[in-house]
Amino acid sequence: MGRSNLSVRIRIRRHKVFLLCLLGICVISFLHYSKALHNISLLQELSSPSTHLKTLKMFSGIFWSSLAIDSNSHPDIYKHSYLKKQAKLDSNVILPDPSDVTLHESTFVLHDDFTPFFIQTKSEAVCFHEGTDMADSASHHRLLQHNKQKNTSKGNIINAGKKVVQCPCRQGWHGPHCGIPTIVYHSNLPSKSKVTPRKVPRRVINAININHEFDLLHARFHELADVVDVFLVCESNFTAYGESRPLYFLQLILNGTFDYIKHKILYIFLDHFPDGGHADGWIMDDYLRTYLTKNGMSRIQGLKMDDVFIINDADEIPARDGILFLKLYDGWTEPVGIHLRKSLYGFYWRQFGTLNILSACTAAMLFKVYKGDGILLRRRSYYSMSGFREYENSTGRILVPWAIGSPVHYAGWHCSWCFKPEGIYYKLVSAQNGDFPRWGDYEEKRNFNYIKELIRTGGWFDGSVPNYPPTDPKEHMYAPKYLLDNYNKYRYLLENPYAKEKR
Repeated sequence: MGRSNLSVRIRIRRHKVFLLCLLGICVISFLHYSKALHNISLLQELSSPSTHLKTLKMFSGIFWSSLAIDSNSHPDIYKHSYLKKQAKLDSNVILPDPSDVTLHESTFVLHDDFTPFFIQTKSEAVCFHEGTDMADSASHHRLLQHNKQKNTSKGNIINAGKKVVQCPCRQGWHGPHCGIPTIVYHSNLPSKSKVTPRKVPRRVINAININHEFDLLHARFHELADVVDVFLVCESNFTAYGESRPLYFLQLILNGTFDYIKHKILYIFLDHFPDGGHADGWIMDDYLRTYLTKNGMSRIQGLKMDDVFIINDADEIPARDGILFLKLYDGWTEPVGIHLRKSLYGFYWRQFGTLNILSACTAAMLFKVYKGDGILLRRRSYYSMSGFREYENSTGRILVPWAIGSPVHYAGWHCSWCFKPEGIYYKLVSAQNGDFPRWGDYEEKRNFNYIKELIRTGGWFDGSVPNYPPTDPKEHMYAPKYLLDNYNKYRYLLENPYAKEKR
């Protein structure tokens, strides 16, 4: 009798498994049929969470409904809702059909910038308008005339090659034309005394990969809007770890969030994950910059070989004045690094020293030395590359790398892990499989309370708590101006949100 009951129970279980499998097949068949009816385009499907995955998750959620979920230690189900909130995405808003907006295939035409950056004063001096104190120009003109008459009466002949400071410079600006910012004046540029203004400014191309650093992206756009001519922004439907992700930045472009800078954005869509990227995360890390550069630069029209190419991570924001110098002056050498102020979790935890990354070069050097690959620019092995000596000889000068700024003169900002706790969690689980230890693999490191404590103390995932120097939002180069001008909106980046909690 016992064996008979056991046999019955086994048959019942088999029937249940069969019915569940049959139900799954029906659901998948219905979804494919629905897809055909609605003629969903590839890009539209990629730009939102997969409908198939949603349904399967719902199905599995019902099947495993007896399992309890702790939202504090297992916040996976909240990561996309957090990003939608951060990116101000409303699921009720009907966005334009991406299949009708070929943003990922469009080209960008560069045009010369005829902004009058330099003016000619009454003393016939050519001065950088922004760096010149025009209120003193009249008295300065009289002083120059007096000195000229004095020198003439003594029979002195002024050496034509000798530069005479003719423009009264405002604080923070230097040079005979008042166009050299402090971060260049105090840099290690060997030819700073020989640079000259250009008649026609260079065009500046800034390339960035984006994941979910939207607040820092706003800060970059506002900092560089009048200096950069085109932003190459690359987004993938894969995380650096290889998991699928929605195209949040594309949705933000389509819903009008970036309308103020949309005319300068060239959207780049990376729709595949590179071979070997799962096993070796550095393959994916490099490929992101390679694809960004090659796809983006191939879609730019009107490029000149002396235009400036700059590649940054999304959390590396160059200061405007240094990039403006590259745009307006001849005589600087390449490649160019940028000294960035280092911060952790927010600008309130300032780390020691600066982050100096080779970030810029001319388009000519990008193609002739780096073979059009942006990841090679960020490395320091340019002198050993096959085309370097040939390119150096073609320029007629010795190419010496230098960096805008110095260890005590910040030329930009690097804000690492600068998110709210939910954003830090998302970065943990999205990180590439190569930068070991990969902290996102440890469940306790993904706990929200643990992350909040790291933010409060400035500690790191390895348990260390460095003694960072105290900071004040009023100090020079504390954070990008846009964030400071909108202090309440970005307070979580400017003040430690957990500093006053009980220890």
